[in-house]
Amino acid sequence: MTEPATQAEQYRSIPSVDAVLRDTQVAALAGAYSLPAVTRLVRDVIDGARASVRNGNNPDTDAIIAAVLSRAKRTWRTGPQLVINATGVVLHTNLGRAPLSRAAAQAAAESATGYSDLEFSLETGKRGSRTSHISELIASVTGAEAGIAVNNNASAVLLVLSALADGREVIVSRGESVEIGGGFRVPDVMRQSGATLVEVGTTNRTYDRDYDAAVTDRTAAILKVHPSNFSVQGFTHTTELSELIAVGRKHGTPVLNDLGSGSLVDTRRYGMQREPTVQDSITDGAALTLFSGDKLLGGPQAGIICGDRTLLEKVAKHPLARAVRIDKMTLAALSATLLSYLNDSFESEIPIWHMISASPESIEERANKWRTAIGFGEVRADRSTVGGGSLPGETLPTAVLAIADHDPDALASALRSQQPPVIGRIQDDELLLDPRTVLPEQDELVSTALLAAVRATK
Repeated sequence: MTEPATQAEQYRSIPSVDAVLRDTQVAALAGAYSLPAVTRLVRDVIDGARASVRNGNNPDTDAIIAAVLSRAKRTWRTGPQLVINATGVVLHTNLGRAPLSRAAAQAAAESATGYSDLEFSLETGKRGSRTSHISELIASVTGAEAGIAVNNNASAVLLVLSALADGREVIVSRGESVEIGGGFRVPDVMRQSGATLVEVGTTNRTYDRDYDAAVTDRTAAILKVHPSNFSVQGFTHTTELSELIAVGRKHGTPVLNDLGSGSLVDTRRYGMQREPTVQDSITDGAALTLFSGDKLLGGPQAGIICGDRTLLEKVAKHPLARAVRIDKMTLAALSATLLSYLNDSFESEIPIWHMISASPESIEERANKWRTAIGFGEVRADRSTVGGGSLPGETLPTAVLAIADHDPDALASALRSQQPPVIGRIQDDELLLDPRTVLPEQDELVSTALLAAVRATK
């Protein structure tokens, strides 16, 4: 009977860096990439192997080489990588929220593969402004006087408050002094901007008279925040935007409306509750309206600010504006997305609206095709979720392919290892795949990945 190796013997069995670098596969890796980078990676893996010995494990040379190759494959690639979203969550925050339309993706690619007139005026031949590319387009789509775009909506809120309320007070309902997501808290943003938060009303009920009583000569603005990812029900009262506008006009105080999701579409058309639209905010008289680009707008990550031209000029000139400015690829993608609304083709061109508007019957037909292609599973009715901090609690009728006769965790893991990875959801010990959030051209990829995943788990 062989005696187990002592810890000292285990340490001695760990190969040297040079020995690992001489391995055929690692040498090929060093030929494809930088030798210093591969050497650092090998050292890291060997250091991990030594730590593993201290924890009672016994890594061998083959395991170390496999770890080097695995880490190189995992980390030395472009990313984030494409995945197929079969979860049924349309705006899946962890999966990048809104997929771009073909027009938006093409516009971004074209802006990236050559020079552009990003900050150059073709008319005058002199320096131009990147804001000019988007301002009039935002105005045309929303009905605002003008608009600008920054890198996300949290930046938009911070920039506006910094430019308009530094050292002064901003009034917010206690029920809207919220954390939206990712640690974005209204009180924290106020503090960073230099504005002083003045909370009025109660968590569940705030009236226009509460705002009216709080206005002083130190008040810079009234801020309305749309609670995008939660709802308060029961004994509640929320002050309507039109009521706030009336209070603001009485005191000569601008009303800022943070819509979050930023829908340009009446969501009641799709059987959901009404989401406040950007156009309504402008019509009601909000001085500035702020919203995201990658939620219900269906475009790239961006924060859009639109409304009063004079206030926007002040915001655009603030020093922070340069720190949060939008890049050329996002600017191009956002422009293409807005054009889909301007020509009323958003439902067919913008993926999230194509998904939201899809009928349960068409989704069931696709799920049945998956079922036929793989030869197992059950197609049945279920519900999809809008997600992404939009329309909290709202779901849409759908059909899913439910797989119960395979270990759901193992099958889900195997699907994530496919190329491209397929992401489903596990519910009641079943793996569910919802066609609503799968792009139509990806249907065959899902079937192929399922068959490969089943073989891998047998």
